[in-house]
Amino acid sequence: MPRKTSLAPLAASLLLATSLSAGAEPFFDRIATMMVRDNLPEGGKGVKEAVAEIISASEDGMTLVYTDAPGKQVGIIDLTDPANPKPMGTVAVGGEPTSVKIVGGTAYVAVDQTEDFTKPAGKLVAVDIAAKKAAKECELPGQPNSVAASAKGEFLAIAMENQRDEETNDGALPQLPAGSLVTVKLGDSLDCAAIKEIGLTGLNGIVVPEDPEPEFVDINDRGEIALTLQENNAVLIIDGNTGKLLSHFDAGTVSLDHIDTKKDGVIDLSGSVKDVPREPDGIAWIGNDRLITANEGDWKGGTRGFTIFNHDGTVAFDAGNTLEHELVALGHYPEKRNKKGIEIEGVAAAKYGEEELLFIGSERASVIAVYRDNGNTPELLQVLPGGIGPEGLLAIPQRNLFVAATETDVTEEGGIGGQVVIYERADRQAPAYPTIRSEKGANGLPIAWGALSGLAADATKPGQLYAVTDSAYGTAPRILTIDATQKPARITAELTVTRDGKPAADLDLEGVAIAKEGGFWLASEGNTKERKNLLLHVDAKGAIVQEMELPADIAATATSSGFEGVTVTGEGDDQLIWLAQQRPWKGDAEDEVKLFAYKPASKEWGAVRYKLDPKGAGWVGLSEITAVGDRVILIERDNLLGAAAKLKKLYSVALADMKPAPLGQDLPLVKKTELHDFLPELQAPKGYVLDKIEGFTIDVDGEAFAVTDNDGVDDSSGETQFLRLGKL
Repeated sequence: MPRKTSLAPLAASLLLATSLSAGAEPFFDRIATMMVRDNLPEGGKGVKEAVAEIISASEDGMTLVYTDAPGKQVGIIDLTDPANPKPMGTVAVGGEPTSVKIVGGTAYVAVDQTEDFTKPAGKLVAVDIAAKKAAKECELPGQPNSVAASAKGEFLAIAMENQRDEETNDGALPQLPAGSLVTVKLGDSLDCAAIKEIGLTGLNGIVVPEDPEPEFVDINDRGEIALTLQENNAVLIIDGNTGKLLSHFDAGTVSLDHIDTKKDGVIDLSGSVKDVPREPDGIAWIGNDRLITANEGDWKGGTRGFTIFNHDGTVAFDAGNTLEHELVALGHYPEKRNKKGIEIEGVAAAKYGEEELLFIGSERASVIAVYRDNGNTPELLQVLPGGIGPEGLLAIPQRNLFVAATETDVTEEGGIGGQVVIYERADRQAPAYPTIRSEKGANGLPIAWGALSGLAADATKPGQLYAVTDSAYGTAPRILTIDATQKPARITAELTVTRDGKPAADLDLEGVAIAKEGGFWLASEGNTKERKNLLLHVDAKGAIVQEMELPADIAATATSSGFEGVTVTGEGDDQLIWLAQQRPWKGDAEDEVKLFAYKPASKEWGAVRYKLDPKGAGWVGLSEITAVGDRVILIERDNLLGAAAKLKKLYSVALADMKPAPLGQDLPLVKKTELHDFLPELQAPKGYVLDKIEGFTIDVDGEAFAVTDNDGVDDSSGETQFLRLGKL
């Protein structure tokens, strides 16, 4: 019978936060990120897609080899100095590499050559790392997916998936030919005659016995091969020396409460699923007697977590919804992927000193969770920012390093390419990430957040800030309260913006300011279609009490780059509500935008002109406006990221120059002064430079803060950097 585990939310003690400790403890921090395109001629110019999917290290941990399936090649990295990984070029392998394992000076690469799902084909290529060339290759009996090596390098195990076609019969099984397991005894060189195929069909208790669908392999110190059959929701244990099946077990099902199951623009943890098959993908041995699985699900399952099994298949631990809740609290929940939530895909286990550490990779949330193995209840130590779509997880304990390889390249959409991310474990007071997280709300569940855009400071309480969420969560826009006196900063409360008693759907909140009359002023960006640029006044409960639109003739000139930021100057009848226009509209000079001013006393609109810095490869625009003392401060930025990012700055304008003229008349041009360059702060985390720095404020004590927008974890790393700038 399938094993079933019904999991209500675990005790609060299991939903662990990364926090300051009394003394130094060993934590991982990201120390370098190498772009895969840096390993290609001319930085990959003209290459549509370049990724790093699976990655392996030499025995001394000084050399890395990763697979780049779109490029039909493997890449080599010199990791002698882990803080400065050096690209060493690529080696073509004549097909799409799916996995790699280094043994000695050779990288054994599994290569998929399938052109027809009904005729799977592949080969094993031995790459001489020093010579940077393919030394020998052998035909494999089908399409390979995963490669593992025995502890002393005596043999390889290869999962021959023979992948199903999801377009055929809605992906239903069986789809023959059946997959298998291959073992390869290793000698001085690759011997094709040493390849042995082990059939896997006809097993009792398997969902579709004639089509096993093997997925991932790992080998323990006893030479036992653990193999996942993902669609068949099973795990096999095979003697790698004899090929004998030692045991197999059903991975079972899980029932989950308090999860988000609807793709609707709001993270709502009120859903549930019942008896969902785990359908494990990645698998790793913990010592010789336990296994950890990544329960991704690729057919009917996926339980949003991971499971630790004893050798006999009994469940020692299941994460349930706990890791997913932690990622909600960190702003990394991928709401657009609600069918399978955080979709755990990869796992790794290794001993660092005396501690057995477990690494859990969420491709869709773009993080790696690090746990300490304490037997049946692992302890969450920290969550690492993983680039975009971490797929390959590689522990290098002999050097206190960990490496992640990312399989996502969104360069053509203006995003970032594949990366190899290096982390180092050392004694620290606290890990560098996260910089902001949420606490639990009144319902006992983590306050959901992401896509922060706009900041404002409480007028009386030091370190109390407010942020808004943008259109990524447009179904239920919210104002969040932030306690910046803690590290990481804490989101302590949420306020839904409502219209007529219901969430004010289809707003794109880009700015927030404290209303002197009570409540908040909000800026909502239009999109030239159904959504208008709006200035909103909401009361202390979040209810909209006023909505102001621009005059029709001015609104008609708007582009999709509308209101960004809102702030307040003046008192009484002289009060003005200022809104920044992100980029030029129709009729504007190509390097100028307007700073709109609305006067509540007379309900009149005016504006001044602001000159943008020259643009480079991308565009340049404004992201925030904040009035402080005798000046107004603006974020001016380009839309570029990574090494291409050049402009992420604060500029100030003297309040005395902010004299708006009526719209339709000649508008005065204000003079700006550079105040601060954000690039050093955005480079410091050693990832790629994030493009969207969108919130800035100064609190009552004069402390300055800024925050980046993570796009709701959509084609982005999901990373949020909350910056503490001190007194400017």
